[in-house]
Amino acid sequence: MRAPPSWRRPMPSPRRIPHLATLLLTLASAPVLAQDVDPATLYEVTTEGTSTQVKAGGQGTFVLAIKSKPGAHVSDEAPLKLELTGKQLTPAQKTLTREQSVAKKAQGQQFVDPRFEVPFTAVTAGKGTLDATLTFFICTEKICARQKKTFSLPVEVQ
Repeated sequence: MRAPPSWRRPMPSPRRIPHLATLLLTLASAPVLAQDVDPATLYEVTTEGTSTQVKAGGQGTFVLAIKSKPGAHVSDEAPLKLELTGKQLTPAQKTLTREQSVAKKAQGQQFVDPRFEVPFTAVTAGKGTLDATLTFFICTEKICARQKKTFSLPVEVQ
């Protein structure tokens, strides 16, 4: 007994199989290619402008700026937190959020790179350090990745 005509299907042409295999391979590898971007390469964090020498009892300034590269931005929807501690130094604020950033959006600007300027007081003479932990999200059109960076900056207290 033969199968009804509706069940009979012609076999795919052997010439089509390489094309289908190439298409499937391309589609399967596309998400992997999008995820190959290391989020840490999408930005730079700088502490340029931070006071490195302060007189005992005097004040200095801790500066931290995130500079996103073209095609990337620091998310303004996800949490951003900067935590500061000091040895022989007392920061004016221990925890900061995006709202304490001194960089503000200009009219027509879609995203702004955060910049923090935090005063600190030097307690006694000697070697002091400022320790910072920065948590934020860096995003592109395809990804949004949580980043956590730590810094330890030496400050000479005279």
